[in-house]
Amino acid sequence: MPQNPAQILKDAQGHMYKGAFTDALACLAPLLAEDGENIDALYMQTVCQRYLKREDDFLDSLQQLKSKAPEFGRAYQEEGHFYRDQSDLNHALSAYQQACRFNPGLEASWRAQAEIYKQSNAPQNAQMALAQAERLKNLPKTLLNVTLLVHEGKTLKAEQLCRRFLQDYPHHIEAMRLLADIGVRLGVLDDADFLLESAVAFEPDNIQLRIDYITVLNKRQKHQEALTQAEYLLKQDRENPQFQSLLAISHLQLGHIDKALTLFDQVLAKLPNDPATLTSKGHALKTYGHQKEAIACYKTAIGSKPDHGDAYYALANLKTYQFDADELETMRHQEALPQTAHHDRIHLCFALGKAHEDAGDYEQSFQFYARGNALKKQASRYDADHMSQELEAQKTICTAALFEEKKDLGCQRPDPIFILGLPRAGSTLLEQILASHSQIDGTLELPHILATAQKLKGRDRSLEQARYPAILHDLNAEQLQKLGEDYLERTRIYRGKAPYFTDKMPNNFRHIGLIHLILPNAKIIDARRNPMDCCWSGFKQLFAEGQEFTYNLSDIGRYYKDYVALMDHWNEVLPGKILRVNYEEVVADSNTQVKRILDYLGLPFEQACVEFHKTKRAVRTASSEQVRQSINTKGLDQWKAYQSWLNPLKDALGELAIDAEG
Repeated sequence: MPQNPAQILKDAQGHMYKGAFTDALACLAPLLAEDGENIDALYMQTVCQRYLKREDDFLDSLQQLKSKAPEFGRAYQEEGHFYRDQSDLNHALSAYQQACRFNPGLEASWRAQAEIYKQSNAPQNAQMALAQAERLKNLPKTLLNVTLLVHEGKTLKAEQLCRRFLQDYPHHIEAMRLLADIGVRLGVLDDADFLLESAVAFEPDNIQLRIDYITVLNKRQKHQEALTQAEYLLKQDRENPQFQSLLAISHLQLGHIDKALTLFDQVLAKLPNDPATLTSKGHALKTYGHQKEAIACYKTAIGSKPDHGDAYYALANLKTYQFDADELETMRHQEALPQTAHHDRIHLCFALGKAHEDAGDYEQSFQFYARGNALKKQASRYDADHMSQELEAQKTICTAALFEEKKDLGCQRPDPIFILGLPRAGSTLLEQILASHSQIDGTLELPHILATAQKLKGRDRSLEQARYPAILHDLNAEQLQKLGEDYLERTRIYRGKAPYFTDKMPNNFRHIGLIHLILPNAKIIDARRNPMDCCWSGFKQLFAEGQEFTYNLSDIGRYYKDYVALMDHWNEVLPGKILRVNYEEVVADSNTQVKRILDYLGLPFEQACVEFHKTKRAVRTASSEQVRQSINTKGLDQWKAYQSWLNPLKDALGELAIDAEG
């Protein structure tokens, strides 16, 4: 590889500024010969070829660039310029629209759209495009560069630039909004929450800020706060379909299904074929158990937008839906199209994985699951080493001596029943069993323990400076009592009138020490599943948020192994505190296991817990349709059909994999 690619790019850019495009191409040639994946070099080559009117070379380079970086907005901008110069305004407009879809910071593409709309006698569209261009023109140059970097995947560089700008202009609203967007992309949701809350306080009438804030609140599962913001927006304009949709989604997340459905219908009365609203309505119907109506919504969404990956994956995620040959072919076609958006492509890959699995074509199924996960991992900052160190810190700090010292402190209420472990380990099944009991309310995967841990950790994320979990030693009786009471108060909205309730956030296993200190009488159930089945099921599941360790077979195997080691620690320092329930044992003998669980909880046996599939309640996880069926063995040993491709997982699990195979 050339010694200094950055210098080569800088030199080529200098030639381009002078109009010396042939010299620029000569400068780029050795870099591209050594690194044909260099997106910046490919882009510069494409620009030079367009200016030099080397049409065939340009089209070849453009296709290569779009293939390597399917969401690189400036590639589509170049395509737009090319077709505009050819007077092919229809193709030019389509390309410019794609450019702005992938990178809304491209002022030239907005202005070009405005000009084409003006020539096409579409003044309203022209005005809207021109307004976007003017907004970008008026942005400080630094923030425009941040916008461009964000949408070109250079997120860390964008973050550094934006933070430097905010040091000089700490209350600049657009800079705060951009940094919050970067935080969302990097998974630092608490920072995004803080920034947007502050920005809304500074500028309460800024509609876009509130919309961004609602999105972040929902991602953090702070659904009541999101509902409050959405209600504020709707009061400003009762007939605005976007505001109605935001409120509907907040109601849906809180389990207010009837209110959500009413609002979705109001939106669809104005926008009858809106694919996002149709898909969201399908989710609401699915949550209620109305599968046929949900399927109809998803299919209508696909009919309106054939590449709408969310709807295809929603069908696959029912776990009981079978794609026919025509649907399979359509999905493959849409996934292969270069213009398919990254988000849609991911969802299509997971849906195709499920479709080929159902057809018994396990090799193709694995390839699509692997492709979908690889696409997800591109935007992930998950660090397996960092996670292992975090879990090890729990073992080092949360000792038997700590729990003896703090014995009988905290809030003494026995209300919560924590069901934890790994996702896809059977926690939804256990929740459905328990929620069928007259004295237990089933809720959600509640984020409040994770939020409490994050608050105790503080804003410094370095392991060396982290306050949590070490701060647990410093918390006094009053503080522990308040943390427990705050948890009960904040979760009250998700409960009914039963004396007990479930919290099935899987990742709470990381914080059992915290749970015990603030809620010493809470019950804790460790939902355990065969490691190969559990890890494989997690790998092929497209999670909405928070399970980034599932995007790679080695990562998920290592995470499972670390989880088992930490659970061994908790059982050692808190003997008798945690009940382990194995999924395979529940499937083999549900009566015995249900009685065992209820005995642990100190509750009388109720037949409804065994006949859990008859219980009518909202279920909002990937297993929602499965827990509406009676116990069956379909979930056992599914990994074996894929074992030829699972060596990285087996290697990461080590002896646990050997035990699973035995």
